[in-house]
Amino acid sequence: MRWLTIALAINLAFMVVEVVAGLIANSLALLSDAAHMLTDVGAIALALVALRLARRPPSGPFTFGLGRGEILSAQVNGVALLVLAGIIGVEAIMRIASPPDVDGAFILVTGIAGTAVNAAAAWALGRASRHSLNVRGAFLHNLYDMLSSVAAALAGLAILLAGFGQADGIAALAVAALMLYGGWGLVRDSGRVLLEGAPRGVSPDEVGNAMASLPGVVEVHDLHVWEVTSGFPALAAHVLVAPGDDCHARRRELQALLRERFAIAHTTLQVDHEHPFGEGLLEIEGAERREPS
Repeated sequence: MRWLTIALAINLAFMVVEVVAGLIANSLALLSDAAHMLTDVGAIALALVALRLARRPPSGPFTFGLGRGEILSAQVNGVALLVLAGIIGVEAIMRIASPPDVDGAFILVTGIAGTAVNAAAAWALGRASRHSLNVRGAFLHNLYDMLSSVAAALAGLAILLAGFGQADGIAALAVAALMLYGGWGLVRDSGRVLLEGAPRGVSPDEVGNAMASLPGVVEVHDLHVWEVTSGFPALAAHVLVAPGDDCHARRRELQALLRERFAIAHTTLQVDHEHPFGEGLLEIEGAERREPS
């Protein structure tokens, strides 16, 4: 959390500087970069809150704890990025069509300073854990901001040397494109978690086939693989083994397979004996129950 706090302070301080500089220089590139930095401040602040919530132990109705709070904050941050990108993109196109007078030297100096500041913030976030979707998003946003500052500096240089007034709008449009990319990535990844999709890189079909191929396993069904929150995959399944086989041993072997091959440690496996005739008594983990006729 210490590195997140440092990155938050860096972004907040320079955001104020960029807003003032953008207003003085009448530069949309600087103002759009400041708007992007505002989303970074929000992302880091939400990440800090989410980390505090995630550290609370499970209680009451929240049996998994409050770790998914970071996913909600990532969703909010992603939507905010998309909205800001749309606003900045429209204004940038208008400025390209009718460029106003801007101070190229002022934009150049501020853009260079912004590059250094965003590089420092990205370095601080790089020291924090990026297993969290929020922390990873904040880290990427600072990298995008660094590229945005580079674009603003190049726009200032073009205006200063060639009087190319459209450069400010073009730089702002590039910033908007980066924001669209980052915002869509956050909305997509957080939406995948909220909709309880399988974790990225994990194929439920591959997992099911691996489980079913284990010696002694007859069938695997009702297989569910989802992500409770960033870095917390979970799995539940119903497994049938051969009559007379050791259910407990098969369950332990399946858990070891899932942990070692797919990095899924939180598993709920119901292991039953397959009945030789498909009806009548069914043994479940050493107990017996009669199926309704």
